[in-house]
Order: sequence, then structure tokens, then C-alpha cells
Amino acid sequence: MAAFTALAETKVLKFDAEEDVAVALAKYTADLSEKYIKEKNSFSVVLSGGTLIDTLRKLVESPYKDSVDWSKWLIFWVDERVVPLDHEDSNYLLAYRGFLSKVPIPPGNIYAINDKKSPEGAADDYEERIKNLVEEKTLPISDSGFPKFDLMLLGMGPDGHVASLFPSHNQRYEKKRWVTFITDSPKPPPPRITFTFPVINSASDIAMVVTGAELADTTKIALGNEQHTLPPLPCTEVSAERELTWFLDKDAASKL
Repeated sequence: MAAFTALAETKVLKFDAEEDVAVALAKYTADLSEKYIKEKNSFSVVLSGGTLIDTLRKLVESPYKDSVDWSKWLIFWVDERVVPLDHEDSNYLLAYRGFLSKVPIPPGNIYAINDKKSPEGAADDYEERIKNLVEEKTLPISDSGFPKFDLMLLGMGPDGHVASLFPSHNQRYEKKRWVTFITDSPKPPPPRITFTFPVINSASDIAMVVTGAELADTTKIALGNEQHTLPPLPCTEVSAERELTWFLDKDAASKL
């Protein structure tokens, strides 16, 4: 069973085990898929790397594998390593192996980066492609002028980074670009592209999926009542237009 805490436009769900997080995340995602497809005939989902794809594993099992209308899904990445798409470090490859290869999302609805470009070129290209989708009305625009995705599925690192927005790097402060790039990521591989905070925080719904004892201290900083560090950790700056939901297992929540 989940323990439930409500904050302003934020839910914090605590589960006994990672397996319970996976079960709940699948239902949450499937329910949002149904909601947005009924409302607008599509469902735009932004994926992350790390352990997120494994925690999505229940979504490709019964009943969701057959009940979800996968043909209406649009897939994007909140960040990506600038490596070939078939490279072991690629977030695309991680998602393909664990998720995309197991459900019938049309290939034309999967928006991977152009892996033939430099980090700066890949960021420019990804931003331009998203701008085209906004112009075509495939993606809506937020009141603040940034693309509005239906669901972002995010994780965080022990240092509090989200996407490839790291505590000590200036990309976290970018306010105009939709997609930016980094060539010196403190976590390998160094070259990456990433959505900026204005895009992340324009999403209708965001799931922050955090499991494991190594994230307990960071979770305490993000959700506890203590004074935030200065500058604040990137994970504390995530918000959603409709609702932000934290999915925590017992280990990650152990210091709350």
C-alpha cells in the first residue's frame, strides 16, 4: 500500500518496494494515456534514462499491453547522450530494449535525436523538430510559450540533477532555449543534449520516480522540511502545470 501525502499541486507516494512503484507507475501512466487520448486524441510522453525504463516494465505487460492505445503515443527524450543510437550509452537504445520494442508505437511517432550531429547541432535540430510539431499543432504550446508535453517521466541523481541539468552547470539556468547541450557532463558520457527547465515545467503532468537508498539524502533535501541548499538542487525546481507526482520506494523515502 502507498502512503499518501498531498502538497500544493504535488503528490508524494511512498511504496514498500520498487516492485510496488513499478505497478503503480504503470497504472498512473495508462490512466493518463486514456485521459489525454480522450481529450486530444494523442498522448505525448517524455522519457528519461537511468532506472526509469526498468521501472516502466509493468506497462508492457497485461493488462496494459493490450488496453493502451499505443498508436496515439508520441515519444520524446528529456535528455540524451550524443552517441550513436545503437551505442550502449544511448538513452534511445535503453528505451528501445526495455520498452519501445515491446509495444506497437508507430516508428514515426518516436522522436530520437539526430545522432550524426555535434552536441550543439543535435540540440538545435531537436528544438527545431519540436517547434515544427508545435506549428503543426501536433504539440500544444503553454501559456509561457514553451511546448506542453502531457507526461514527463523523470528520475534524479544523488547530486540532485534531473535530465542533464546538473547543480554546478549553467544549463540549469537557461530560460529561452527549449533544448540545450552540454559537453562536460560530470556523469559520463560528457556530451549530451537536454530539455531546459522552462520546457520541463511546462509539462501537464510529471512523475518523479525515485528508488534506492542511495537517493535517500537527496530525497530528504527535495521533500523534507529542512532549508534547501543554495543554489537549490535542480530536483527541487521541478514543477508541473497540472500535477507533479513523486513515486518513492521505502529506501528512497527512508529519511523523510
